[in-house]
Amino acid sequence: MPNNGQEKTVVMTRLTIRIDFGGARRLGPGKVALLEAVVESGTISSAAKSLGMSYRRAWLLIEETNALFREPVVETVHGGRLGGGACVTPFGLDVVARYRGIEASLAKAARADVKFFERNVDLA
Repeated sequence: MPNNGQEKTVVMTRLTIRIDFGGARRLGPGKVALLEAVVESGTISSAAKSLGMSYRRAWLLIEETNALFREPVVETVHGGRLGGGACVTPFGLDVVARYRGIEASLAKAARADVKFFERNVDLA
């Protein structure tokens, strides 16, 4: 149904980036969000749950991300009396910060173009 001018439709537009390193090696919003969730929760299991993904999927993404770089982005502590856990390494925190910095810079640079798309997108 066309918008007859009586109600305003809000378009939720976001600019996302993915850094491709060749082959299937990449870093994008999903892996970065997972790293941030590990920082927040302290476990891969809780991070996965907060993002609506399986533990196995989260584990595989973390393994891929660790293998992508020369040093790990996440380190795990195996269970025991106090249980296990995971932490994002200082290098991993730097990866997240740099990714988010690139994302913010690109969003600022592309703001006018994104607004153009928002104004002209067909919502039908």
